Amino acid sequence: MARDGLFTRENLDSTLAEVCAGVGLDPTGARLLRFTNNAVFLLRSRPVVVRIVGSVSLRHRVDKVVRVARWFAEHDVPAVRLVDGLEHPVHVGPYTATVWDAVPPGGEEPRPRDLARLLRRVHSLPPPADLPAWDPLDDVRRRVDEAEGIDDELAGFLRERVAGAAAAVEALEFPLARGFVHGDAHLGNLVPSPAGPVLCDFDSSGVGPPEWDLVPFAVGVLRFGESEADYRELSRAYGFDVIGWSGFPVLREVRELKLITSVLPIMVSSPQVRPELLRRLRDFRGGDTSARWARYR
Repeated sequence: MARDGLFTRENLDSTLAEVCAGVGLDPTGARLLRFTNNAVFLLRSRPVVVRIVGSVSLRHRVDKVVRVARWFAEHDVPAVRLVDGLEHPVHVGPYTATVWDAVPPGGEEPRPRDLARLLRRVHSLPPPADLPAWDPLDDVRRRVDEAEGIDDELAGFLRERVAGAAAAVEALEFPLARGFVHGDAHLGNLVPSPAGPVLCDFDSSGVGPPEWDLVPFAVGVLRFGESEADYRELSRAYGFDVIGWSGFPVLREVRELKLITSVLPIMVSSPQVRPELLRRLRDFRGGDTSARWARYR
């Protein structure tokens, strides 16, 4: 068992086995789909996805994830669905997880206009009761506090930039009406299905400015070289160009802080992320806004 329920690539299989045993599922032959803040597995034994919270400091978000998933189901929003018959979130030993129906294979790859359509739909709905206020830097603060293998100087730098970014966000005047925000809206969080794309990953959801949901795509163009034409398709379909808005540089810095720090809690246990992390930090600290980044692997 991992210390305090934290796990690494070395004990992923045993962690999954323990969680599955607690809810009566068979982990044999499961495939790891993703491992950053969460470890996400597709089971072979039945069409189920098990999502185990990997970052101890971010476990508090799982109750919100469950509320948003149920709210999407109540409003028939195309989104991933929790498996019926289980009490969510799932707590097994030191671990916290959610268990989802796997999306049936098939369907066309999601387009930016699909994302824009779904965002317009969820932004127009009254937010679920008791959904917390949007706080895009909360996870960054927690990751810095939980970080493996960074020195006090770097931690201090990151805390200082977070404080400055938070103050700048507070000073913004947002042109769009406040409401539900997905929090991490990009094509990677749309899953193709025979019935059309469905939303996933509700960890960062909250009540806040809809402008934020256009920022990940915009930063993807600027930092990862993603298609400018795709961004134009998104902004036209949604009806708002966030890059052209005067508040965009503030939200870009917030997004980049999130992108830089997402791997801090696993930097030692997953050393392959370190070169890209250091590159991002160097560019960010030096004020190089034109440098291109690579995705963490």
